[in-house]
Amino acid sequence: MPSPVGADQILRVPLLPILAFQGLSVRRNAQFLPEPIGPREGREGRGPRLRLLIAGDSSAAGVGAGTQRQALSGQLVSRLAKHYTVEWRLEATTGHTTQDAIHRLQALPAQFDVVVTALGVNDVTRAVHRQRFETQQRQLLNLLTGPMGARKVIVTAVPQMARFPALPQPLAWVLGQQAARLDRGLQTAAAGFPQAKHLALNLPDDPALAAPDGYHPSPKTYALWAEELARLIRQA
Repeated sequence: MPSPVGADQILRVPLLPILAFQGLSVRRNAQFLPEPIGPREGREGRGPRLRLLIAGDSSAAGVGAGTQRQALSGQLVSRLAKHYTVEWRLEATTGHTTQDAIHRLQALPAQFDVVVTALGVNDVTRAVHRQRFETQQRQLLNLLTGPMGARKVIVTAVPQMARFPALPQPLAWVLGQQAARLDRGLQTAAAGFPQAKHLALNLPDDPALAAPDGYHPSPKTYALWAEELARLIRQA
C-alpha cells in the first residue's frame, strides 16, 4: 500500500526555488569538519569477549569531535571496556548512504557480536524514497545478522534534521519531514529482525549538543549516545 503523500512533498515544487537557493547557501557557507583522528579498531578492557562494529556515515565516523576518543567509537568502547574485552572496529565515512554501507561491509571478512549503525542523513539529502530506504535497510540487516553473525544490531534513528541549527526554514522543515519518513521505514525494517533494536535519541534543546558547523553532533552528544548504546548492549 503506497504511503500517503506528505504536505512537504506537495509543497516541494512551489518551494523549489527557495529550497535550491537555501541548499546552495548552506553548502557555500558550511564549515567543513574533518573526521577525527585516532584508531579505528582495537582491543580494550577485561571480561567476556565482545566483538563490536560501528558502521555508518559522518556521525558514526565522529565528525564534530577532535579525536576518536571523544567520538562515538571511543565513548562507547570506554564504557563497554568496564565490563567486557571489547574487540572493536569502525567502518564509517562522511557522505555514506545505506547503499554505500552495504557495499563497504560486504567486503569485510569479519564477524561481530554487536553492530551499531548510524545512517540516513545522506539518504535524506539525496532524496531516497522511503520504500527504497526500507528495502536497503533490510538488505543491510540481512547482511549483518546473516554472514556477519551479529546477535544484536542497534540501528540509530534517522536524526531529526528539522532541529539542525545550520538549516534555515523552510529547508529544515522539508528535510525534517523526509527524515521522519525514512525513520518510519527504518523502524519497519528493524521490526522484521528479532536481533534488531531501533534507538531513538530524545535529546534536549541544548546548543552544546551541536558541533560548530551546526550539522553534526558534539562530543557531549556522542557521550549521551554512547551511554544509551552501552545500556542496551549490556541488557542484551
